[in-house]
Amino acid sequence: MDATDTTDTTEPADPADQPPPPQPPLPLPLDGLTVVAVEQAVAAPFATRQLADLGARVIKVERIDGGDFARGYDTAAGGLASHFVWCNRGKESIALDLKDPRGLDVVRRLIAGADVFVQNLAQGAAARLGLDAATLCAEHPRLVAVDISGYGASGPYADKRAYDMLVQCEAGLVSVTGTPERPVKAGIPAADIAAAMYAFSGVLAALVRRGTTGRGGPVEVSMLESLAEWMGHPLHHAMHGGTPPARTGLAHAVIAPYDAYPTADGGRVLLSVQNDREWRRLAEQVMGRTELGTDPAYATNAARAMNRDRTDTLVAEALGALDTDEALARLTDAGIACARLRDLHELADHPQLAARGRWREVGTPVGPLRALLPPITLPGGTEARMGDVPALGEHTEALLRAVGMTDEEIAALCRDGVAA
Repeated sequence: MDATDTTDTTEPADPADQPPPPQPPLPLPLDGLTVVAVEQAVAAPFATRQLADLGARVIKVERIDGGDFARGYDTAAGGLASHFVWCNRGKESIALDLKDPRGLDVVRRLIAGADVFVQNLAQGAAARLGLDAATLCAEHPRLVAVDISGYGASGPYADKRAYDMLVQCEAGLVSVTGTPERPVKAGIPAADIAAAMYAFSGVLAALVRRGTTGRGGPVEVSMLESLAEWMGHPLHHAMHGGTPPARTGLAHAVIAPYDAYPTADGGRVLLSVQNDREWRRLAEQVMGRTELGTDPAYATNAARAMNRDRTDTLVAEALGALDTDEALARLTDAGIACARLRDLHELADHPQLAARGRWREVGTPVGPLRALLPPITLPGGTEARMGDVPALGEHTEALLRAVGMTDEEIAALCRDGVAA
């Protein structure tokens, strides 16, 4: 080719080799759905908060005399109740007296335009108001209606009062939690959370079914049955093995070493040795006692479990000479599963949560407060909708207008104490 020839001999690009154009983020999966909830405490509010985070519009119906009683549990969150802040972001609050037919009529109007209804009133209260799932689904075939109760709608316990600690006891959780000397309840409302998450997943399942059949339908969740499911391992251990697992504090009932051990700077490190190869690495690389790896008194898990006190003493002596960071580094280098025992302030500053950008701020009546993103992450989609925590009755007037009430009707409801 002549040096002055400027003919372009480049092959045209194959469109198939080009990167696809960037796509707009997917909408939140529940965007466009409306949820009405007559709810209180934790189980129902935590369930509906998951729906709100995923894009649903959640209308929270509260009592006019103080609202959801969880609002009064404490004042730890900048003057607000920590339970309420945790469970109620992203909702609209309307305060109504449901004992007054006019208040109940407002709820019925809201439900008529809703996709989901959730309630966790005392057993029998929803049915007396005509707000139980069976009644509502008969009136609104596309509605998904959820009844959350302590023990279920039938049986000898149906009418028993059901608070989280009581259900933890009835479900046997307390019997396997604590030390050999003393059973203790879980430090979180495990029964409430279990029921909430089954209600949440039940709603999603019913919505999928509605998408194929056109019908929503009732969903029933009880705290006892939810927590009993979570008790599956110790329950099966007892039913089929004959002996319930022992309460062992932070230790493991059948694995050794598996416990928390103090370190030289006042911290505590939990480690778990899952097999005999790991024990040999622990003995050599962390404890500096290679001979313990093959000593018949410690070489197998069965031997270590039988000789648990001495095994724990040896491990504690080794880790007690190290500060927490050094102990964790040595355990990690040796391939031993380990963790730092953190308090709640340390959790709030956890480097993993910070590195993954899991913290946001949500608006509240007392100003912005830190809150964690929900653990369901949808890559390529719109970020979870972490809306404001509502003041009691903050949206009452707007919602009354939305169901067709006039200024005069709204003024009468507020004057008569039916709405606030």
